[in-house]
Amino acid sequence: MVLDRIALILVIIGALNWGAVGLFGLDLVAFLLGGQMAVFSRVIYSLVGIAGLWCVSLLFRERDPGGAVA
Repeated sequence: MVLDRIALILVIIGALNWGAVGLFGLDLVAFLLGGQMAVFSRVIYSLVGIAGLWCVSLLFRERDPGGAVA
């Protein structure tokens, strides 16, 4: 499903950003979009959070024998 892939991409972006914060003390989203409180940064943070909630649903979905998500 397209929405699942978009959510997964956003979650990966969030994970990479948190990895950069943890390893290098660099918030890439804030750096690229004008600070943590900038409108664009807050939109990205919000979308990543919503995507994370969406991805929780992937854990509880039934799968067919071929491995595809139903």
